[in-house]
Amino acid sequence: MAQMKYVVEIEKAKEATGGRPSVGPVYRNVLAKDGFRPPVEGIESCWDIFRVSAEKYSSNPMLGQRENINGKAGKYVWLTYGEVYDIVSKVGASIRSSGIKQGSRCGIYGVNCSKWVISMQACNAQGLCCVPLYDTLGAGAVDYIICHAEISITFVQETKISEASALKICSGFNMVLKTFPGAGKYLKTLVSFGKVTAEQKEVADSFGLVIYSWDDFLQLGLNKQFDLPVKKKSDICTIMYTSGTTGDPKGVVISNDSILSIISGVNHHLESMNEEFSEKDAYLSYLPLAHIFDRVLEELMISVGASIGFWYGDIKLLMNDIKELKPTVLCAVPRVLDRIYSGLVEKISSGGILKYSMFNIAYSYKLRNMSKGYKHEEAAPLFDKVIFSKVKEGLGGKVRLILSGAAPLATCVETFLRVVTCAHVLQGYGLTETCAGSFVSEPNELSMIGTVGPPLPNVDVCLASVPDMGYNALASTPRGEICLRGNSLFSGYYKQEELTKEVMVDGWFHTGDIGEWQPDGSMKIIDRKKNIFKLSQGEYVSVEKLESIYSLVSSIDSIWVYGNSFESFLVAVANPNKEFLERWGEENGVLGDFSTICDSQKAKAYILGELVNIGKEKKLKGFELIKAVHLDPIPFDMDRDLLTPTFKKKRAQFLKYYQ
Repeated sequence: MAQMKYVVEIEKAKEATGGRPSVGPVYRNVLAKDGFRPPVEGIESCWDIFRVSAEKYSSNPMLGQRENINGKAGKYVWLTYGEVYDIVSKVGASIRSSGIKQGSRCGIYGVNCSKWVISMQACNAQGLCCVPLYDTLGAGAVDYIICHAEISITFVQETKISEASALKICSGFNMVLKTFPGAGKYLKTLVSFGKVTAEQKEVADSFGLVIYSWDDFLQLGLNKQFDLPVKKKSDICTIMYTSGTTGDPKGVVISNDSILSIISGVNHHLESMNEEFSEKDAYLSYLPLAHIFDRVLEELMISVGASIGFWYGDIKLLMNDIKELKPTVLCAVPRVLDRIYSGLVEKISSGGILKYSMFNIAYSYKLRNMSKGYKHEEAAPLFDKVIFSKVKEGLGGKVRLILSGAAPLATCVETFLRVVTCAHVLQGYGLTETCAGSFVSEPNELSMIGTVGPPLPNVDVCLASVPDMGYNALASTPRGEICLRGNSLFSGYYKQEELTKEVMVDGWFHTGDIGEWQPDGSMKIIDRKKNIFKLSQGEYVSVEKLESIYSLVSSIDSIWVYGNSFESFLVAVANPNKEFLERWGEENGVLGDFSTICDSQKAKAYILGELVNIGKEKKLKGFELIKAVHLDPIPFDMDRDLLTPTFKKKRAQFLKYYQ
């Protein structure tokens, strides 16, 4: 390839050898051509990030939550960095008073809130490994993680305990003790973010658990002094569990060094564009803290003394949260940005012919100037003031940076938001294993729309050819599996050495995503190597697992499940069982030959109902349930190139055939 603007080659390509596929050249961001910038001197851990900021920005507002006024969301009420530091110290002393030592695993189970971050910082202070717990990983995932990670203490949102009475949570732990006899050795202490009833204490006690209200727990360490343990960059900071291709979640081990490295890379990238974060920034926290995307962004905000305001907890009130907080930085998954886009388009369309025409003139004019290379703030300042300022006000009025991640953002949505929000809209790419960001697009570069931009200046990148799929990393347009190397990578999968060896080869992490280098050095994600993908809300779907469950329906012979990162739901094509469906047709007044019955809406509705029933019976999550089905009377076959000789599905051919 010709010289690329945003990356520099640091190692030559390698031809295929010894059964290994060919590998393209190794590139890194041109900002790091002379080496990666080291983390700030004297900062050895995530605790140091917070400690230094608490000293430097003691009176700055740090954590904000909306008041609950008779069940309605009120104003934001803030804790300063100094106040948070004092509470963290008390929680840490109580943890130590409970006999919990450095290196132990601490669970946190609840929605984003001040006490989530306080509990996390107490873990950082005492050298505990923070293990977020969340239920979207599927039925039994929380129980599995408690046992697998050997969690000894867990901080729990009050409603997670009380929403179905104390018996519910304790019966959950009872199941852990029965299924995993070793769990009882580990989990001993529960701390509620709120209050605890006498009944809850009694039931917890019967399972050998001690349960505290938040206030009672803080009394344990009152007037006690403990020296903080020494912490190193190599220490495990957090284990984040993500969905695996088969069954149980995988524990991604992330060190202090990984998080410090990503912070250094993001800061270097933003400084090069004069867009660095500062203490004047405000960030809305609503994406789950149990995911790496939000965790890293909050660490970035804390490192500069910025403010973090938490959402009220209701997705329907998210826009209200934004208007109240007035964030400068907004992170989102495509599903949220799709909703903002749809809402704006609908509002513009229903505003009358004059407003609609004025908007379109302004939009076309600004987009044309941005395409010529004008910065967004210089492309149409008059229209920004008269037309687009209303959109900006709808987002609080202060947003300067909107970052999209977790799944691809549709090109039309990205283009529209770049024009109308009066803010930089950047798309990024990363995984839990890469500590979130590995690529981020550049502001004011419309040519990068539809890509994830160049690599951040803290990782090396190469493409590995995937001959089976026809992707060649040495071709004139290089395509292949994205492989990453750098200090921000994870340390491995917890207690799963073999799985770690599958994806970490000679220091390179194999992402499983297929990328295509663009002429400027940005990356475009074009495919997925394995049969696992994300829906638009950022949830992973293991398609083979779902097909094995849906195949249990007796009225079908086989099924193909499909979804992609631009949609929030799944669809399917099924081969009905001929004998069964013809009999069902007779009994239900759907007459005709087999093909005719397959075409009937009544038959499709029946089969869809059966699929949904088995999904619910097997405790699939809402996003794993099929929303529509097509019935094909002809069995999937090799004649149509749908199956391999060993009867494996050729998924690309399925999509092409049934598109």
